[in-house]
Parts: sequence; C-alpha cells; structure tokens
Amino acid sequence: MENWTNARFCDVANLILGAFLFISPWMFGFDAAKASENANITGIVIAVLAIAALAAFAIWEEWLNLVVGLWALVSPWVLGFQGTTAMTVHIIVGAAVAILAAVELWILSQNPPRLTTNR
Repeated sequence: MENWTNARFCDVANLILGAFLFISPWMFGFDAAKASENANITGIVIAVLAIAALAAFAIWEEWLNLVVGLWALVSPWVLGFQGTTAMTVHIIVGAAVAILAAVELWILSQNPPRLTTNR
C-alpha cells in the first residue's frame, strides 16, 4: 500500500469501527438479543465494505457505508433498545462511520480518481 491517502485512512478507521461494533456485545454485555444481532451484522457489513474499499475502490462502497452508518445510528429506536449501553455504542459507531463515509465522499468529489488507460 504505497499510496496512503486520506480516503484510505477513512477506510481503515471504518474497518476498526466495524470490528469494534462486532465485538461490542461481548465487551459490554448487551442484554437484548436484537442489539447483539444488530451489532454483529452491522459490524460485519461495515468491516467488509471497508476491506472492499481498501482492496479495490468503488464509489458505491462509500455510499453503502454511509447508509449502514446511518442505520447503526437510528437502529436503537427502530429495534427498541434505547436507554442501554448498546444504544450508546450504536450511536457513537454509527455517527463515526457515517461521518467518515461523508468525508470520504467529499474528498472524492474534490479530487476525483483519475482513470488511466494503456493506449
């Protein structure tokens, strides 16, 4: 990985946040089954999207990360586990992922990737 840009740092941060969300039910002892399942599934999706973005960039990965981050942010109210530690973790991680995805989309809109061809 010779070309480390700000977008790559955002992807690495999303990978770490996804892994953290995945292991958070065990770290914090979530009681609600919905909260644990949501943390596991959402964490895996965030991490997989981050790995995909690191391996081969595509703009749709950032848009999906934004959507998944927003889901993690609102899921405590949708799934009914507000007022718990699980809610706090979901809100913090969801907001961070959504903000990082938005920042990365903004960076890419300012400096679009250049396509090269061998002609």
